[in-house]
Amino acid sequence: MYSAFKKALPQVSIFHRASSPPSASALQLLQSALAGPYPPSNPAAPPLQFDLEVVDAAPPTADQLPIILSYLSHLSHRSGSSPARKEAAPKINIPISAFLSAHAASASPPAGDARAVAQLARESPDALRWPIVVDWTGGRASVGDVEGVKGILEAIRAQRDGEAGGEDIQQPKGWFS
Repeated sequence: MYSAFKKALPQVSIFHRASSPPSASALQLLQSALAGPYPPSNPAAPPLQFDLEVVDAAPPTADQLPIILSYLSHLSHRSGSSPARKEAAPKINIPISAFLSAHAASASPPAGDARAVAQLARESPDALRWPIVVDWTGGRASVGDVEGVKGILEAIRAQRDGEAGGEDIQQPKGWFS
């Protein structure tokens, strides 16, 4: 009856390629965070709760790429700050080529052309940096980096444990706030 007042679970997607070792590690990390205590160093801790969508061997769409890129640019200025800090840092512009592997970056499409990157990824999946992990609810992303996935999980843990600062939680303003 009051389902509108329940807190929504974070929606996390992993664009996964089984032949990529970082992608396999990231998927294992995400699955273990759901199944066992998180952080693993604290056996008394409960597992994290989030909805995990595994997208096997399919790249993000041309519409998703700019959104993920915006999450990367917002996350990059937070990486050195603690969650409790509320200072506004400037947004860092990250080129669309951030999705491309080193050998594909030399033949990268024009900057800002998400459609060209999506087309290249469909034609040559090895051109992408796998995995691409996105926390759609928290506005966080990681491309080709297991450490970035750990950062996303840590942010979800901090939110679960009530340690997240206001900048990381996007809540609507209105009647009940």
